[in-house]
Amino acid sequence: MTSRFPGQLVADFPKVLFVSSFPPRQCGIATFTEDLLQAVASEIGPETPAVIAMNSDDGKVFSYPPSVAFEIRRNRLSDYREAAEYINLSRTRLVNLQHEFGLFGGPGGSYLSSLLENLKKPVISTLHTVCEELDSDYRPAFMEVVTRSQRLVVMSEHARRCLLEVYEIPPEKVVVIPHGVPDVPFVDPEFYKTQINLEGRFVILTFGLLSPGKGIETMIEALPPIVERHPEVIYVVLGATHPEVKKVQGEQYRLSLARQVRDLGLHDNVVFHNRFVTLPELCDYICASDLYVSPTLSREQIASGTLSYALAMGKAIISTPSVYAQELLADNRGVLAEFGDASSFTRSILELIENPSWRNRICRESYDHGRKMVWREVGRQYLEVFGQVLREGKPTVDGRPRPKLPAKPTLPEVRWDALLLLFDDVGPIQHASFGVPDRNHGYSSDDAGRSLVVLSKLYRHEPNLQLLRMITTSLSFLGHAQTQSGAFHDFMSFDRTFRDQHKGEDTLGRCVWGLGSVVENAPNPAMRAFAQNMIEKAQWQLGKLISPRAKAYSICGLCPVLQHYEGAIAYRRLVEKLGEELADQFFQNRKPGWDWLEDILTYGSAKISEALLLAYQISKTPKLLEAGLASLEFLTQNTWNGQFFDMVGNEGWFKVGGTKAIFGQQPIEAGYLTEAYVRAFNLTGELRYFELAQQAFEWFLGRNRLGMPLYDFASGGVADGLDPHGLSVNQGTESVICYLLGLLALTQLHLERAAADHLQPQTRVVA
Repeated sequence: MTSRFPGQLVADFPKVLFVSSFPPRQCGIATFTEDLLQAVASEIGPETPAVIAMNSDDGKVFSYPPSVAFEIRRNRLSDYREAAEYINLSRTRLVNLQHEFGLFGGPGGSYLSSLLENLKKPVISTLHTVCEELDSDYRPAFMEVVTRSQRLVVMSEHARRCLLEVYEIPPEKVVVIPHGVPDVPFVDPEFYKTQINLEGRFVILTFGLLSPGKGIETMIEALPPIVERHPEVIYVVLGATHPEVKKVQGEQYRLSLARQVRDLGLHDNVVFHNRFVTLPELCDYICASDLYVSPTLSREQIASGTLSYALAMGKAIISTPSVYAQELLADNRGVLAEFGDASSFTRSILELIENPSWRNRICRESYDHGRKMVWREVGRQYLEVFGQVLREGKPTVDGRPRPKLPAKPTLPEVRWDALLLLFDDVGPIQHASFGVPDRNHGYSSDDAGRSLVVLSKLYRHEPNLQLLRMITTSLSFLGHAQTQSGAFHDFMSFDRTFRDQHKGEDTLGRCVWGLGSVVENAPNPAMRAFAQNMIEKAQWQLGKLISPRAKAYSICGLCPVLQHYEGAIAYRRLVEKLGEELADQFFQNRKPGWDWLEDILTYGSAKISEALLLAYQISKTPKLLEAGLASLEFLTQNTWNGQFFDMVGNEGWFKVGGTKAIFGQQPIEAGYLTEAYVRAFNLTGELRYFELAQQAFEWFLGRNRLGMPLYDFASGGVADGLDPHGLSVNQGTESVICYLLGLLALTQLHLERAAADHLQPQTRVVA
């Protein structure tokens, strides 16, 4: 397809974000937004626009499609603020707000103002209703929308004039784009009547969500004289009762209509289809109809999807003279009948039934006019407006304060001077011999990603210019390492050349882990935005991961994002998916005496157990908790000997039915085990996990097979492992990071326990 949207803008247009209700929520605005999103997506290429979905206030949980990235609970004010921050720091270029009265929470919809006040991206608002006389309760929030939007899209000239004359909006700010409609051929109704068992009938149709004010009682009252002359007439009322009406009034309106049909003896001539139909079903019914009627009682209606659909599909229409109908049906494209006047509908319908040539001429005029309203054309018009606004631009967002880290008893002070020593202006150098950085081994994205987990937590509690530089350097390294596909190179030599050909899944997961920590603990909004954009770029890669450790790291990175943005439903779905896959692999591979998801126990295994527990906290799926705790217990049984942790070594690892390797024990095992036990303790409250966490960390301090501390209290460095000849002479970035991961997890746990006991401990964090 050739796009009319400017080529440069398409290339630079990674994300349009819609704020609206969205299917499966049953709502006309939701259906409109779904169609508009598809029309826009077909023009701007492979990256589908995203949606922030407005939930109803009945607590119903919707199973949204992947395009929904975030959800707002209608009456939760904090959700609106979080949504604004999520948008600000995402790769979203602009926002299209679908506005309708009653869609947003707070008095008069005022909660929406919290989103708009905090939003730093351009906003184009589509106004589905514009009232000449607006209730004072709704006016302040509505004025926030019209003043904070860069453009206002309306669907009729009347609405445009109203905005200019009543609300004094500058003319250049208002754009008229018609309501979109499906693109279907001009067809003979008789073919489609057989599809819905109405052959031989003259079909009159009304469709849409049912509610008082639709005026259907007027149409039913008009039918007896029509049926007397044309008994073949059948009036089809297609659509479920509006969910918001049903919550308050139940089916009162529909039942009153059914009683009216009974009292008038029209049971053979009126049929109600009480359901929310799919678009293909709806098109079949419209194609099968001979006449469409819209007896609405709302004079101020400025848009109507039902009228638009019927006109564009070439139907003869009779409608009350709402402002939208007058405009849409001008130039002999339909017939107007009086509000609430059954006799007016009777006369108009009989004239159209008994004058088929006139009716067919109206159908042809309607269909030809509707070609300008098909979604393809409407989507392109929206993109033209988006392009104009993009060229105008809008500023970015600011930050928020960070609490300071207090103290912990019985643990070493938190030092990061050894990590600082390993950093240069490129990133953390992988290895150090005798504590001296070894440039021969260059850098890795693995270390840059994991260092961000530690550095962002340190900076959150103790802002420091050196930490800020290290975070910035690590982010810059990952930004350079990320490929167009969203994956990451890993190994870079000291000459700044990437040496790896294969972009590994575990590296991707570790990078996402670090980036997620930055989203949660970022020193400033710009860094949060940078990290969030990189996660978004990698998102599609995460959905197809195979490596269990890559899945675990990714969960550990996405959960902090959800901690910061509770409504980020796209990430929640991804966490649930990856967690389910890990749990399924665990139960499929589990066998007597071997509660693990692989047939070999290798490196960093505790991160998988921790990820299962994290995913459980998001999804509340019991099997995730069972798999997480059972796998952690398996690790405990095979590493804790009652006196110290004897980790699985890398000189052969531990295969099912085999013998555990003793040497080549690495700090990653102790650091990850400490974190996993802390997570298990926080989740279950079992004191045993608290004790195991401390004992796992003490592996660094000499509680190990050799009785030798890997942590150097003088320099802050950490040996790379326990080898047959003693401690490794190397002190690499991974070792320091894993030590700090365990220390920070335990420190935070001690602090929380101290707070629970109303203690006031003191500490300091030193470089």
